[in-house]
Amino acid sequence: MKIAMASDHGGFALKASLMKHLDEEKIEYIDCGTYSEESCDYPDFAEKACKLVQQGEATYAILVCGTGIGMCIAANKMKGIRAALCGDTFSAHFTRAHNDANVMTLGARVVGPGLAEFIMDEFLKTPFEGGRHARRIAKIAAIEEAQ
Repeated sequence: MKIAMASDHGGFALKASLMKHLDEEKIEYIDCGTYSEESCDYPDFAEKACKLVQQGEATYAILVCGTGIGMCIAANKMKGIRAALCGDTFSAHFTRAHNDANVMTLGARVVGPGLAEFIMDEFLKTPFEGGRHARRIAKIAAIEEAQ
């Protein structure tokens, strides 16, 4: 498993904390930026990380901005990306189990580092259940193709 990590300036500190946690867990990641707290535009970094997921170079992406909302909207504009904003472990679990989400977004101004680690861990360890949920994911893909 390899994770594409990205943030804007508002999520920079939380992204750094999450990468430290991934280091401790020995989970490989690619830091897609930003690399400072200087003001920047979140869509640029969402796109960079999600391209790695699209190309199979990363299994998942974790995106962080102030609320997580902007990153989530930007990510979901990309073909094949199913991004979910998570603020709790229950949502993180079920977005993987039922929605086969391949991107999770977090709001640095909404959740602290400790909770964010638990949320990310739950997202990364939860497998997709398949079954009836696979049929629904196929319908989402069909909507995407029709656009």
